[in-house]
This record gives sequence, C-alpha cells and structure tokens, in this order.
Amino acid sequence: MKPDRWLGVELRHLAALEALARTGSFGGAARELGYSQSAVSQQIAQLEKVVGQRLVERPGGPRPVSLTDAGRLLLRHADSIVAQLEAAQADMEALAEGAAGPLRVGIYQSVGARLLPPLLHRFSEKWPRVEIQLREEADDAELLRLVERGELDVAFGDLPLEEGPFELVELIRDPYVLLVAADSPLAERDAAPSVRELSGLPLIAWRTQSSAEEFLRGRVPDLNVLFRTDDNGTLVGLVAEGVGAAVVPRLVVNPRNPAVVGLPFGTRIPPRVIVLAWHRDRYRSAAAEAFVAEAQRVADEFSPEARPGERGRSVPRSA
Repeated sequence: MKPDRWLGVELRHLAALEALARTGSFGGAARELGYSQSAVSQQIAQLEKVVGQRLVERPGGPRPVSLTDAGRLLLRHADSIVAQLEAAQADMEALAEGAAGPLRVGIYQSVGARLLPPLLHRFSEKWPRVEIQLREEADDAELLRLVERGELDVAFGDLPLEEGPFELVELIRDPYVLLVAADSPLAERDAAPSVRELSGLPLIAWRTQSSAEEFLRGRVPDLNVLFRTDDNGTLVGLVAEGVGAAVVPRLVVNPRNPAVVGLPFGTRIPPRVIVLAWHRDRYRSAAAEAFVAEAQRVADEFSPEARPGERGRSVPRSA
C-alpha cells in the first residue's frame, strides 16, 4: 500500500497558509511567523506538492497574493487546526503556572461597570498572585472567538451563545427597563408602558441589534430608532438629555444617576441571561475555576431573586 501522502502535511505548512491569506504577501507572512520569505515560499510549495493542487495565486509585482478555491477550502481546515494548536500551547502554559500568572477574562460594558468591580476585589484578595487581564468588546461574539482560540480563559456572554465548544454557568437574569430622562412625563410612571405603546416613541439603540430589539420588531408597529451607538455612556447621556428613550437591561442603568429613570417591563420582554463561558476541551486552572465560583457568589448577592436555577450547562457546537 502507498503511504498516505497527506501525512506529509505539517503544522508549519498550515500556519504559513493562514498567515499568507491574512497578510496577502509572502513577506508579510514571513514577518508574522518569524521566518525568511524564501522559507514561507518553500513551505507553501511543499504543501501544494503534498495536496496535489495549486493553493496560491502568485500575480507577481506589488499586487497581493490570493488563495485559489482549493486554498480557501484548505484554509477552513487549517484555521481550526491552528486554533487547536494555539489552545494546546495555552493549556501547557496554564498547567505550568498553577495558581500564579495571568487569568484572561473577556467582558462587555454593563458587566464591566456593575458586576466586575466587586468580583475583582474579592477574587484578588483570595488569589493575590493571579494577574487579571481584561479584554473588553462591544458584544460577546468576539470574546467567544478568543475563548475558542485559547486567547481568553473565561468570558462573559449572553444567552443564546454562538455555536462553539463552550461550557458555561448561568449567573443572573437581567430584566429590561425603559430608560427615560428624569424630567420626562413617562418618569412619573411606576412601570414601562405596554409594548404597543412604544410605537413611534423616539429610541436610542445599540449598533448591534439586541435580543430585546429583535423581540420588539415583531410586536411594535412603528419602532422608531433615532440613533445607534456602541457606548453605554453615550446612550445614557442621550437619554438624559431627552433625545429619546432606550430599552436596555437593568445593569446598564446606574441607580445613583439622578438624570435618568428605569421603568421595568416586568415579564413583557424576556430578560437577558448573563453567563460565564470557557472552552470545554481546554485545561482550566484552579484560578479560573475559583473565578467562576466567585462570580456565582457575587451574582447571588447582587440579585438573589434573579438567579437562574441551572448551572454548568454545556453548549454543543450544534446548539
């Protein structure tokens, strides 16, 4: 029997293909990988020889190189393999560090403003040798991608999570409120108006459509979004000035801010469910496990009645 020629594919070949696709040049791939340009060229040539197809279009001159159809198809597999290699490297580093070293945590704005400060304070008192490294993004999609690649140990997110190899623990149910200026006539109410009464009401919303906005779009005849922003401070400031109202989770609202009032929707809009997620196949350090446990305790104390009953639920890729 002939030996399988695909056994000649090496990880460095796939890493070169990925870097070449990302940078658009052999020189850029070489600088990123720490190789010479000729070494990258040789690796791509060897990969093409092994797979038996041309993978790269080489136009010559200053024009960027590009992948052929075969190259793009192989890159889909290469991305996954290289990500697994990076995750394996991160595992080895975490195992060697034990209870010391960095703990990489992904956050977004409302969690960072309200839940994170007491959590970091209490965790740092118990684990003083662990360095918390925070990565903030506008939403959880990028955070979960970093968890999958091994660049974050844990990340906050909202249900439902995107597909991926994640394990999670549910922390808190965060109900939605109608945020209005303190001098608005609506501020005299004890609760938000009915969903249908939002028709035509000027609203401030996030650039990325939230689950609440998706919910309202099917129920409000004239959903009137005037402005969009990714910054919670800008959103609250616009509301405080009377530019519009906003449908936001309660954690976005600072209860000590006298310029705005949050009117609860109750059960009329499904609440946001905040979770902590990690890679289900990666090694979890003792510090990471302790961080998750401390987050659960902080969530319990923050709003005991808002805690979901389910913990540690696995989310498969097919979810």
